[in-house]
Amino acid sequence: MSVGQSLIIELEEAIESGSKEKRIDAFRRVTDLFVADADRLTDQQIEVFDDILGHLIKRIESKALAELSRRLAPIHNAPIEVVRRLARDDNIVVAEPVLTASARLSDGDLIEIASSKPQPHLLAISARPQITTAVTDILLQRGHQDVFHALAENSGARFSARGFETLVRQAASDARLAEKIGLRLDVPLRLFRELLSRATEAVHARLLETAGPESRRHIQGVLSAIAEDAQHEARRRREHDHAAAQASVAALKAAGRLNDAAVFDFVSKGQYAHIVAALSALCGAPERLLEDLLQNSHREAILIACKAAELEWPTVRAILNSRTIAGKMSDLDVDSARAEFLRLSPSGAQRVLRFWQVRHAVANEPSNPLSQSGFRPLRRPPPSSARAEDDGLPSTRMQQR
Repeated sequence: MSVGQSLIIELEEAIESGSKEKRIDAFRRVTDLFVADADRLTDQQIEVFDDILGHLIKRIESKALAELSRRLAPIHNAPIEVVRRLARDDNIVVAEPVLTASARLSDGDLIEIASSKPQPHLLAISARPQITTAVTDILLQRGHQDVFHALAENSGARFSARGFETLVRQAASDARLAEKIGLRLDVPLRLFRELLSRATEAVHARLLETAGPESRRHIQGVLSAIAEDAQHEARRRREHDHAAAQASVAALKAAGRLNDAAVFDFVSKGQYAHIVAALSALCGAPERLLEDLLQNSHREAILIACKAAELEWPTVRAILNSRTIAGKMSDLDVDSARAEFLRLSPSGAQRVLRFWQVRHAVANEPSNPLSQSGFRPLRRPPPSSARAEDDGLPSTRMQQR
C-alpha cells in the first residue's frame, strides 16, 4: 500500500470517527509529511496531498487552518487547490499568509479575491512581493486608504497609467501618501511633477531628507523645473494683469475719472496692478519705481508716493493696510503715519519722487553694474534721517521743505 493510500484510509477513519483530536492529528501529520518532502515530490504526489488536505480542511477549525496557511505560503509547489481555498477563506487570519506570499495564486485568483473580499484581504494582497498592473488596478479601484499606502510603498507593485493617476489624485489630500509616492522612481514624469506641485513645502523637505541619492537628484530636478515654470507663469500673469490695468487706468484718465475715489476702489478690490498703474499715472513716474516704493519696508516711501499723487488720507490708510502692499498696521502706527502724511506737501513729495526717479533710472540701466547685481535703492529702511539722506531716501524734514 502506498503512503498516499495509507493516509487516505487514516483520514477517512478520522472523519468517520467524528473525533476532533483525530482529525487535527491526521491533518498535522499530513502537513508535516508534505513540508518535509515538498522539494522532492512529483506533480502527481502533490496532487495526492492536495486531495488529502482538501478533505481535511472542510472539517478543521480556523486555528489549524491558519497554521496550515502559514506553513504552505512560502512553498513554491504547495497544493494549489488547498492554497486557493485558504486564500478565499473569509477569516483573514487564515487567508492572509497565502494572500501575502504564496506563488501558487495566479493573477486571476488575486483579481477574483480583490473583487469580492473585504478590505483586510485587499491589504494582504497589497503586501505581495510582486504585483502586476492588472491586480493593482482592482486594488486601487476597491481599496481604502491603507491599501493605497501599502501599494505606494511596495517597490514590487507595478501600476498602469490609470493606476498612477489614481494614486496621485488621492495624494492631493494625503501628505503621507504623497511622500510614499514621491520616493518611487517609476512614477511617470508628468504625474510626478503634478504630485510635487500639489505637495506642501513640508512634504518636499521630508522627501529630500528620506530619499536615496538617485531619488534625491530626481526630486530636486523636478522641483527646480516646477519652480522655473511657476516663475514663468507668474511673470506671464503679472504682465497680463499690468497690461489690463494700464488699459483700465488709461480709460479712466481719458474720461477724467482717474482720481482718489478710483484708487480707493482699486484698493478695496485688492487690484494691486491697478493701484500701481493709477499711482504711476497720477505721479508721472514709472510703474517699476512705484512698485519699488509700494513694496518698500520703509513706510515713508509709500507716504511720499501717495502724497505726490495727491491722494486723501482715507485712501492712503487703505493702501497702508492693504494685504497686497504693507499689510495690517496697528492703530499706533496708523496715527503716526497720518501725522507724517499730513506734514508732507504735494510739491515736496513730487520733488523727492523726481530725485528717486533719476536714481532709479541710473541704477537700472543695462550697462550699469549696479543693475546687473539686482540693485534696488529703496529695499533697506534707513535707521535715521541722516542715513536716509545718504541712501537717497531724504528724511521727512527735507520733504516738508
